[in-house]
Amino acid sequence: MIDGRTLQSSCESGPRAGYDGYKRKRGSKVHMAVGHLLAVYVTPAGKQERAQVQRLCGDVQQATGHTVKLAWADQGYTGEAPSKAAQDNSINLQIVKLPEAKKGFVLLPRRWVVARSLGRLTRLRRLSRDYERLPEVLGELHFLVFAVLMLLSVPRVLAAAGSS
Repeated sequence: MIDGRTLQSSCESGPRAGYDGYKRKRGSKVHMAVGHLLAVYVTPAGKQERAQVQRLCGDVQQATGHTVKLAWADQGYTGEAPSKAAQDNSINLQIVKLPEAKKGFVLLPRRWVVARSLGRLTRLRRLSRDYERLPEVLGELHFLVFAVLMLLSVPRVLAAAGSS
């Protein structure tokens, strides 16, 4: 899954802060490829998500040894350019769309992966807002948090394996 989240700016984020008209926030946008965190890229919030597909897909293929063949994304990644950028990296980009006649909560296929990942990130105060001067530091903090989350899940996995 690839997706982005907008973090509200602070005085430290300075000139990197852009305006995200959809979320109505001024700040930075963190573009991620998740399942396990495979790639992170930080831009001003005004940058379009679909313009980041080339870099995200390239980073994912580099991290996985060119084994990823399919990626899901939300409607922010529709269009010919993102699809072509993903195809250039040998990835088939599938858009998960909302049903036309939706009423109330609608469970979208595979979107829970992103929702779970973003939910875990919002629990951490340091990543609830853009407090960093350098975008690289903000990206690396995301990798650090996912590494800690994976280490915290190891005892549960071992306990489940021992009980069977």
